Amino acid sequence: MKTISAAITAVGGYVPEYVLTNKILETMVDTSDEWITTRTGIKERRILKEEGAGTSFLAIKAAKDLLAKSNTDPAEIDMVILATATPDMPVAATGVYVATQIGAVNAFSYDLVAACSSFLYGMSTAARYVESGKYKKVLLIGADKMSSIIDYTDRATCIIFGDGAGAVLFEPNTDGLGVQDEILRSDGQGRPFLNIEAGGSILPASAETVANKQHFVNQEGKTVFKFAVSNMADVCEKLMKENQLESDDVNWLVPHQANKRIIDATSKRMGLPDEKVMMNIHKYGNTTSGTLPLCLVDYEKQLNKGDNLIFASFGGGFTWGAVYLKWAYDAK
Repeated sequence: MKTISAAITAVGGYVPEYVLTNKILETMVDTSDEWITTRTGIKERRILKEEGAGTSFLAIKAAKDLLAKSNTDPAEIDMVILATATPDMPVAATGVYVATQIGAVNAFSYDLVAACSSFLYGMSTAARYVESGKYKKVLLIGADKMSSIIDYTDRATCIIFGDGAGAVLFEPNTDGLGVQDEILRSDGQGRPFLNIEAGGSILPASAETVANKQHFVNQEGKTVFKFAVSNMADVCEKLMKENQLESDDVNWLVPHQANKRIIDATSKRMGLPDEKVMMNIHKYGNTTSGTLPLCLVDYEKQLNKGDNLIFASFGGGFTWGAVYLKWAYDAK
């Protein structure tokens, strides 16, 4: 009996129409296009403006894009994992609603929350379900409406984040393609440096917490940057060594789009030239759970069957890791 691996067989994505440029941000906070670009690599980001629309709106759009492109019957999907840091509401899992809305009537679903590493951790989770042999089609969606938790008077955070979603379909493969290996890590010492203070069980919402803006993302930029640069690069380098991969063997680095300088530091440690690094931070900013799948959407036509991809991410908590995957289909 051949070993089952979990391969990505289709991708889909969605970003909102409204474009928030650096020039517009110059009119909102004390910043400049040059300052933002040199420190982050971001030129613009997309913002979801539809009234009453949340993360589920983005996720549904991305999922439907995947289903249409791959001609997949949603009733055949066994499971839907929604990787997100911004669920529609507490308690009621957003992924469950998404699954219902896309017609995945035979699937079970739940949310997976690990800040910016949510989608990366979701890849590991989806792979295990497929490798079990019980589940044949697992839909993993990374989606975040970051604009819902950003203070647009705080120039340290409002320049970074955007809204967006991407989806991938995992299916069984017996030809050695798909997820090969992973290194996933976390460290709770990082909790004070990137978080939202209020709204949880420690500090429930109140008039005071709202007035104090404690429901917005709070980040100690220098500390997060330092940890992200070292840890993302470390796991990528270690993953390559454990799988006897040289720089020439890696076709693509698929990095979390948090900061161009972090991406550059990671690719440098891996010995990869710029043309092997997926990059769309300049047009989307940091879409958190959406960054990795949106990279796949943008670069899908350049991917070929058998390509070696290294996915890497770093998020609040702290959470981070890397996944090694062999691409399963040729670009159409």
